[in-house]
Amino acid sequence: MANTTFDGPVRSRNGFQSIGPGAVDANTLATVMTVANNAGRIMLMDPAATPTAITIPAIVSTADGANSGPGRDPNNTSTIGTTFEILFTDDFTGTIKTASTNDTFVGMITAGIDASTAAKQWVPAAANNEINLNGEAGAAVATTGGLKGTYLKFTAVAANLYFVQGLTNATGTLATPFDTQ
Repeated sequence: MANTTFDGPVRSRNGFQSIGPGAVDANTLATVMTVANNAGRIMLMDPAATPTAITIPAIVSTADGANSGPGRDPNNTSTIGTTFEILFTDDFTGTIKTASTNDTFVGMITAGIDASTAAKQWVPAAANNEINLNGEAGAAVATTGGLKGTYLKFTAVAANLYFVQGLTNATGTLATPFDTQ
């Protein structure tokens, strides 16, 4: 099925299902995510090499054309509302960063070790637009997360602003994964 544009809310009384191989995008190397290939899908990352990098797209906050009226331009290139999800199916060391250094993060990531250790939450600083994970360090030194099972979700919520949420699997003395490019 081709892309379809709706004008107005879409309602379903019984939900929507993303099924089949197109619902998941599997990657092993450095990846530059795109709206067409990755938005609304879960990206499985099983890194074949370390370190590696994942880049999420620059946010486009284009307004509707002057003659189309609010919410009526089917050719609007705005990416506000798009979501990118990453699930690490193996230990990962590398960065997840924004394509535009003007795009920053707001939200929270929870880092956990196991049931015997309290989790810790990390909130990005105002200029943070990169996450550094060191999962392949393993043992007691995967302090920023990135061990198998780490999950991150990024949603473009406004011009230059991604809402980030996630759960990182870590070890050792926990440290913030947030950084600035």
